[in-house]
Amino acid sequence: MSTPMRETSRFFRATVARVTDLTPSFRRFTFTGPDLDQYGDTGWDQRVKLVFPSRSVGIDAMPTGPDWFSAWRALDEARRPPFRTYTTRAVRHAEREVDIDMVVHEVQGPASAWIQRARPGDDVLIFAPTTAHDGIGSGIDFVPPARVEDFLLAGDETAAPAIAVILEQLPATARGVVAVEVPEGADRSYLPSHPGFELDVSARGDGERHARLIRSVTEIAAERLPDGRGAQVEEIDIDTQLLWEVPRTAKGGAALTSAPLYAWLAGEASGIKTLRRHLVADHGVDRRAVAFMGYWRQGRAEV
Repeated sequence: MSTPMRETSRFFRATVARVTDLTPSFRRFTFTGPDLDQYGDTGWDQRVKLVFPSRSVGIDAMPTGPDWFSAWRALDEARRPPFRTYTTRAVRHAEREVDIDMVVHEVQGPASAWIQRARPGDDVLIFAPTTAHDGIGSGIDFVPPARVEDFLLAGDETAAPAIAVILEQLPATARGVVAVEVPEGADRSYLPSHPGFELDVSARGDGERHARLIRSVTEIAAERLPDGRGAQVEEIDIDTQLLWEVPRTAKGGAALTSAPLYAWLAGEASGIKTLRRHLVADHGVDRRAVAFMGYWRQGRAEV
């Protein structure tokens, strides 16, 4: 008799247990649930989906079968529970708890509204890997070569939780620099330290989005990257195309065995597009050593 296959990802019903303000812009939601001991912790920048209740529809309206996304798309827009993508910050199987950090900002949609009003006892659905998952294809975009001389981790505040997990999981021998643009000066304390990394965390304040981040990465690249012949970059229209490329093999491993620099770039699409072009076209960084993810686009919902 064959052994039935275990689910490698599924929806978990979870309840807010605690809400912790870490900085003015970063709020941690600790979720609990009877089966969160089966929530997979595949590490790094693992993406998960959170389904929120809105004022017009609850989470029980969310299709949860194998073809859940198609079923969700087939619903009338007014009957679709909203969902957004986040990074698993921490998992404690023994306590059946999961931490997910979110950015607090003015209400612009159902996710930001939920972040503002959520309290202990509120329920969500989380689509995430299970403990049966082997880690391949589980929404991990940090796929560096086995040997990397220097890391560059860069992004805006939406990338900060993923960068925090990466810093905590990289070995102490890893070397590199982090460039992050956050809303306020008091948000600088959100990122953990790492013995081999320099942290360049700048506050946007009332300035133009991306300006400080682009300046930081430009200065870092001038200092750390040798002069090279720029490569031709395929231009991506972020209004019609997804800005997302993670160099990897079909088996889920890195595209290169070694690299002098591995860059991981994530955040609002237009800024990430500029950073990617600067590294590849201006400095000649091998595009197989650059992972870039347009997490969101200014003025547009995720789905």
